[in-house]
Amino acid sequence: MRGSSLAKAVIGLLLVAALAVPLVAGCGSTGYLITSGKLQMGSDTSYPPFESKEGGKTVGFDVELAEAIAAKMGVELEVISTAWDGIIPGLKTKKYDIIMSAMTITDERKQEINFSDPYIDSNQSIAVASDSTIKSEADLKDKVVGVQIDTTGQFKAEEIQPTVGIKEIQKFDTILVAFEALEQGKIDAIINDLPVNAYICTKREGKTKVVTTIKTDEQYGIGVNKDNTELLDKVNAALKEVIDDGTYKEIYLKWFGVEPPS
Repeated sequence: MRGSSLAKAVIGLLLVAALAVPLVAGCGSTGYLITSGKLQMGSDTSYPPFESKEGGKTVGFDVELAEAIAAKMGVELEVISTAWDGIIPGLKTKKYDIIMSAMTITDERKQEINFSDPYIDSNQSIAVASDSTIKSEADLKDKVVGVQIDTTGQFKAEEIQPTVGIKEIQKFDTILVAFEALEQGKIDAIINDLPVNAYICTKREGKTKVVTTIKTDEQYGIGVNKDNTELLDKVNAALKEVIDDGTYKEIYLKWFGVEPPS
């Protein structure tokens, strides 16, 4: 009896070990994601045409591009709305896997997170009310300029403020709130990403307009935690596939009305 019990125990342990092997292997295949089978994306969903809410659904260029990237990776996309000023801390504390939110690649941000290969080019621009006489950076002298907090629009406004003589820089939580202030006459101009300013102005019934481009040669990237190089490699590979097979071009055409620059 004692010998038979021992044999059964050994067999039982061997079976448990055998069953555990595929389970561990399965977990390891998606260990670069917080939740297996899902690519969770942190995004400030008040920044059209890149990400915004329509009828409770998140839409936009970034969203569709992220969906295509997730599909190439064989996972499902989940968008997690988050305030812009907390978006990098949220990534670092693993509230989501990536940031995709029209985020410009900068040296300062690269000290905190890694970026994918660039996926779009951008510059800054000045938007004003349709009846404004402002036409250039020089015309911002003694004016109140609105920006979204902690964006490259804010950084550019602060850079040119001493030279141009900007009276005040007002910081807003979202760019849409800044545009409301512009239409209400609370601010004189907005400095913000050109594609976003241009898109919003086309949707504001002629109340606002873009008057000039401020050349900054920015590029947007997908943010990934520094310790997750496996995910970064997979995102870059999927992004390349999406560009190579023409999907990127289709999404770009849909949201901007022109083909992407070659």
